[in-house]
Amino acid sequence: MGEGEKTRLVAWSRELRSVHDRLREALAVTRQAVAGGEAIEPVARDLLLFCHGFCTALTAHHEGEDRHLFPAVAERYPHLRDALHYLRQDHSMIAHLVAGLQAAVSRAAPRAELQKHLEGVAAIMESHFRYEERQLLTVLETLTLSEDRDVVLGPL
Repeated sequence: MGEGEKTRLVAWSRELRSVHDRLREALAVTRQAVAGGEAIEPVARDLLLFCHGFCTALTAHHEGEDRHLFPAVAERYPHLRDALHYLRQDHSMIAHLVAGLQAAVSRAAPRAELQKHLEGVAAIMESHFRYEERQLLTVLETLTLSEDRDVVLGPL
């Protein structure tokens, strides 16, 4: 195997970790937008932008995993099918929480309600990321996929 091939094999594990870190950062920026200032109205436009960007990126990441990454992992590592099922369930729960957050932002909910939504998303997202990394990082070091990185892990 050439050096370029080895680099590509290991890159999926690094890419997953990198995407998770960028999503964590996007969530932190969104939370700061909610927490900052005395009145929510001046940050409403920024909050809509931050929330839209974060929510879109998180959704695209999970959809890419469900469509491309998880089937490839299941095919090569059948013993991980239960873990992949659990991760897909997390994706569904996170999608529900993200929809609630988006609805709250769209109707300019009070700051406390927005913070509650963000705390819920943050808690489940972080738990999900840690579990996913424990289950998949090692196998991603040996996985080859022909799809584009942005298709598999979402554009970030």
